[in-house]
Amino acid sequence: WRGKWMIATFVVAFIVLAIGYLSVAKEKWTSNAIIAQPDAAQIATYSNALNILYGSAAPSMLDIQTRAIGRFNSSFSALSQALENQEDPEKLTIAPTSTGQPLPLSVSYTSTSAEAAQKQLAQYIQQVDEQTAKELALDLKDNIKEQIKTLNDSLQNQEKVAQEQKDLRIKQIAEALKNAEAAKITSPQLQQTQDVTQETLFLLGSEGLKSMIDNEASRPLVFPTAYYQTKRNLLDIQNLNVNPDTIHVYRYVMKPDLPVRRDSPKKAVILVLAVLLGGMIGSGVV
Repeated sequence: WRGKWMIATFVVAFIVLAIGYLSVAKEKWTSNAIIAQPDAAQIATYSNALNILYGSAAPSMLDIQTRAIGRFNSSFSALSQALENQEDPEKLTIAPTSTGQPLPLSVSYTSTSAEAAQKQLAQYIQQVDEQTAKELALDLKDNIKEQIKTLNDSLQNQEKVAQEQKDLRIKQIAEALKNAEAAKITSPQLQQTQDVTQETLFLLGSEGLKSMIDNEASRPLVFPTAYYQTKRNLLDIQNLNVNPDTIHVYRYVMKPDLPVRRDSPKKAVILVLAVLLGGMIGSGVV
């Protein structure tokens, strides 16, 4: 007990050291947010474009929402890894909120102040959202190019078939004309023209067959209904232009919060340890 002032001196000294450490130690504050898959309205332009592009083969809205948040998760994880590998590492994390459930996702960021952590986390979420939206828009443009090429090829094939059908029809009439001239039939020998077949076509007479050849040669190509549907689809796809700014691949369940308790250093714990350590060392010296 006679050495109580020595012990008190050590305790005070260690408290001063602890306060000095607390004044220079880098504080750590963590802001948290919870996100889930985007609402239908947030990704409507992208979904509508896919419906125009692929029709009945387009993925469902739920599939699009799931893929969007999946790409967001992958990009956010890649950013987290990149920040961790910096010379001055930053702690950015993303993980499912509940074990065994892929959604919602919990994201967090640790900084030197509460305000900085909240602001930076919101910026990183927005950055990854914009990046993912641009990637989706770029993929869509590539798909549009491929689909336009496919539809143009289909139109060309249908036009080629229609031209071949027209040429074949003219050849058939020309062959019938030869038979009619050989048989010296100039006027129609049939009263019911709907009963005419390829074998009896020459009975229409050479004059009628010549008119038919001229008519067939001047007629535009005849296309099936599928041709015009394909052309309509092509025009719709050519007019597609999805702005990445209209695509959002996540939805906030909880926006980045402003932390009220810092992660470290723990002021109360350090001061208690300083008192205990000072008392122990002081007692040892006494």
